[in-house]
Amino acid sequence: MDKSTDLSETPRTEASFTTVPIEITVSVGRARPIVRDLLQLEEGSVLVLDKRVEDPVELYVGDRLIATGVLEITETGENHGQLCVRLVDVNDFGNTHG
Repeated sequence: MDKSTDLSETPRTEASFTTVPIEITVSVGRARPIVRDLLQLEEGSVLVLDKRVEDPVELYVGDRLIATGVLEITETGENHGQLCVRLVDVNDFGNTHG
């Protein structure tokens, strides 16, 4: 194998890797309208989801479920009034060190 593509010999720099931002998607529910109803949507329309406000939400990185949580509104601090997720169950990805 060409040395330029052999990543197994590249020194690990965990400090730099852990500073890479990732995007987490929070799934609050799904809607399954028929096409006719979808085409009639306009500003102000209501799309009913399959979950209630108090139901758990799912957190994904890409298509991988990483945690579940509940929606909350921050009560204090600079993010006061902002929607947030309190984690209630985080998947165990095992020990990634060593």
